[in-house]
Amino acid sequence: MQELTYIFLTFIIYSVIGWLIEVTLCSVEEKRFVDRGFLIGPYCPIYGVGTLILILILTKYHDDLLALFVIGTFICSVVEYLTSFAMEKLFKARWWDYSTVKFNLNGRICLTNSILFGLGGIIILYVNPILQKFLHMIPFKVLSIIAIIIFIAYIIDNIISFKLINKIKNLTFEARKDNTEEITIKINKIIHEKSKSLMRIIKAFPNAIIYTKNKKKL
Repeated sequence: MQELTYIFLTFIIYSVIGWLIEVTLCSVEEKRFVDRGFLIGPYCPIYGVGTLILILILTKYHDDLLALFVIGTFICSVVEYLTSFAMEKLFKARWWDYSTVKFNLNGRICLTNSILFGLGGIIILYVNPILQKFLHMIPFKVLSIIAIIIFIAYIIDNIISFKLINKIKNLTFEARKDNTEEITIKINKIIHEKSKSLMRIIKAFPNAIIYTKNKKKL
């Protein structure tokens, strides 16, 4: 139980860090605040999951920077690709698309991001021991209470967010092939009357490739 508490809090911390990175980069690029993330709260679980996998697999390569970079790049790329694929199949929407970026694979991952993830993996392996030391400085009873509160909030967030996103799946459009922009505009108009939270998600992922109920990929 104690070990699970530390693992969960590590997951949440890196998920929040990932959210902060996404928000910062996207806000600078868009020149406006962009609240990234599939969930309502300030965290991106893909970063938390990726980090836990990196810590589990790469710890034994701590002193081999090349191995850390190569394996980290591969692991993060696989996690991002599978996450994109799973979310697309589950919600009938593609949340990010690198099709216009050089050296991409099916628009789900691209070389630039993979390299950055690999470098990030190296940083994580050296920063994580410091984080763990800090967590272990906090009395476990206090830490467990914090973890329980965050866990409950996280579960509720997931339930609400999944229900909101399911509304997108139930929308139908008079869509034509390769007409993503028009679909997005229609979604914005419809969702504006349905849910502010859904509107936030659409703004966070303006290039999402939406699927209809009656058609396959547009």
